[in-house]
Amino acid sequence: MTQTLLSLQVGKAQTIALESGDWRSAIHKKPVQTRLFLDVEGLTGDQQANRKFHGGPDKAVCCFCEEHYAGLREFVGAGDEFSFGAFGENFTVTGMTEENVFLGDIYRVGSAVVQVSQPRQPCINLVRKWGHADIITHMTTQNTTGFYFRVLQTGEVEAGIPLELQERPLPDLSIVTLNDAKYRKVGGIEMARRLSTTPELSEEWTQNFRKRKGVLD
Repeated sequence: MTQTLLSLQVGKAQTIALESGDWRSAIHKKPVQTRLFLDVEGLTGDQQANRKFHGGPDKAVCCFCEEHYAGLREFVGAGDEFSFGAFGENFTVTGMTEENVFLGDIYRVGSAVVQVSQPRQPCINLVRKWGHADIITHMTTQNTTGFYFRVLQTGEVEAGIPLELQERPLPDLSIVTLNDAKYRKVGGIEMARRLSTTPELSEEWTQNFRKRKGVLD
């Protein structure tokens, strides 16, 4: 299956007035047609409003699969505004669903080299953007979360280029498997213990599994 970077998005943090108060976010990403430099913190020109929960080396690039767009457009009832970047992703990809992307996968994209570090964890920003209270639950239960890359080698990327798999060290730990372990506790305490010491997994998710009752007993 061809794996391609269909669209490249960046966005600036902005403040949006809601009935509940001001909301500051950089989730409103816009496609970029030019080549961009990708460093260990992300794409040139991209921002995150809340660095406690977004961005950083383990979450340098947020990826989302184009194959999920039709179903989610219907779920939220969106129209023409539902274009690439709708989920705040930097890379809109094709051929890379949560079933066939694995923790630790290393890809060459343009002159950069990236590695899968964790699933994307849908958050309140998606609820606020689309006005749908159930979108987080829907995405986690349907395994349409997306995932993150860390950057192993900086370089330039652009829309329309392939992602070339270089290495797959953990072929039994798909993004689906990680989502199941986190949200549904599939695999029980043994899976949680394994993920609490897996170096390819982001520090945030590693700590999450370490805090689970019984993991460090």
